[in-house]
Amino acid sequence: MLQGVKSRLYPNTEQKKLLEQSFGNYCWLWNSCLNLMNETYKNTGKGLSGYEAKKLIPGLKKEHEWLKLTYSQCLQQVYLNLGVAFNNLFEKRAKDPRFKLKYNKQSIQYTQNITIIEQGLKLPKIGEVKAIIYRPIKGKIKTVTISKNFYNQYFASVLFEDGQEKLESSTDSQAIGIDVGLTHFAITSNSSKYDNPKFLNPYKQNLKRKQKQLSRKQKGSNNHNKARKKVAMIHRKITNCREDFLHKLSRRIVDENQVIVTENLNIEGMIQNHCLAEVTGQVGWGIFTTMLKYKAENEGKVYQEVDRFFPSSNICHVCLTSSL
Repeated sequence: MLQGVKSRLYPNTEQKKLLEQSFGNYCWLWNSCLNLMNETYKNTGKGLSGYEAKKLIPGLKKEHEWLKLTYSQCLQQVYLNLGVAFNNLFEKRAKDPRFKLKYNKQSIQYTQNITIIEQGLKLPKIGEVKAIIYRPIKGKIKTVTISKNFYNQYFASVLFEDGQEKLESSTDSQAIGIDVGLTHFAITSNSSKYDNPKFLNPYKQNLKRKQKQLSRKQKGSNNHNKARKKVAMIHRKITNCREDFLHKLSRRIVDENQVIVTENLNIEGMIQNHCLAEVTGQVGWGIFTTMLKYKAENEGKVYQEVDRFFPSSNICHVCLTSSL
């Protein structure tokens, strides 16, 4: 069964330079390949697959010597990821792939020659990077994704195969239904109520002030980058508070129940309502249901979503007959 562990990295000054070079090469290669695929489709009416585009790497390395500073498997993964992005687009699972910006979140992906050491990770062409790994990684490593957020914190997401079979689902124990809302974050079928923490409210004034300061700075200047990092820091605090609450609540619900039923909400449609967009965006229903789903599957429990148009409020919980 596949498992994932995300750890904080602490590279030294030289390793940061190498990682920045790799991030830049990944970003440049992604943008050039995306532009090539778009132009190929416009001119010929046929797409260019990731495997076909991958054959261009040797020629690009001869033309641009700085591409050799990045591990070759990371460069090849650019084309494969872009091919997957276009497949998701054609199968209507995602929108058009977008060009990457250097000020957004940066990442590279390693698929081979990664070693877990006592106090960190050993990466090709980077060396031994100090890391805090809070869970043991036992099994075959599939991929390691190195990422950097908006305010220069580095992380490593390790995906590995633990060698254990997936637990079979069972419905022999307690079942629970969950109704999410805005006044109460969640109300369960056993009459438990969990208040909505409203994570944005404590930071709202400070965020507004920092965003005003950012808007006055000239784009591209050092002061603009400093102000941008201050805004990103506040958003990160809000995200940390939200994820902490959602992880604890989802873990509690999964541990106490065998069958978990929630409603399939149209969150994108609700956000388009300008009266509810802010409160709906900060509450985190989509993340919560995702956490419930993967935690329940890992524990061999049942997670199910009820259609949003199912008239559950009109059905008696005793005789199961509809009042309509």
